[in-house]
Amino acid sequence: MAMRERDRDRDRDSTVNMVSKRRVPQIESLKYIDPRDYELLRKFTSEQGKILPARLTGASPQQQRSVARAIRRARVMGLLR
Repeated sequence: MAMRERDRDRDRDSTVNMVSKRRVPQIESLKYIDPRDYELLRKFTSEQGKILPARLTGASPQQQRSVARAIRRARVMGLLR
């Protein structure tokens, strides 16, 4: 069955408007991420306070685990929401 012209245009427009987000490394060579450094940890959380995934932050798996651990500890201390 032939695709409607309207559907074809919509599909074409949606692929053109897709923008790829580049990963920007936030951490370069930190060995220890301090849970009390809430300004650094805010870069790894969304506006709702959720931990951003590594594909958006550019962190390696080991760095992502340490960031997540530090964010959770900062939440317990009351520094982050």
